[in-house]
Amino acid sequence: LQLVESGGGLVQPGGSLRLSCAATGFTLDYYVIGWFRQAPGKERESVSCISSSGGFWNYADSVKGRFTISRDNAKKTVYLQMDSLKPEDTAVYYCAATAIATLTCPLREYSYDYWGQGIQVTVSS
Repeated sequence: LQLVESGGGLVQPGGSLRLSCAATGFTLDYYVIGWFRQAPGKERESVSCISSSGGFWNYADSVKGRFTISRDNAKKTVYLQMDSLKPEDTAVYYCAATAIATLTCPLREYSYDYWGQGIQVTVSS
């Protein structure tokens, strides 16, 4: 069971990036997926999550209105569209999965069992 993030990089303030989280070795359909990030010198924080069906999602206040989470279970991939990026969005971004039985999704880090290796997002001019 493996999660692999892609799509990170360097972008100017106000720009956009789309992160992908691809699952290998398991069927994504039954898993809740969360996105988290960790900036240098700071603790890891929640960003967004999406239920297994894709019908429920949640966002941290810091990214509401700017980030959009979605999933394509047929492609075994979850996306995080990040618009209007700010320098404070600079961090290593991680996706994570849990088979928790819920119609919603938790933004709690400890709810997630499987983690990707992380990908760097840098917002700078």
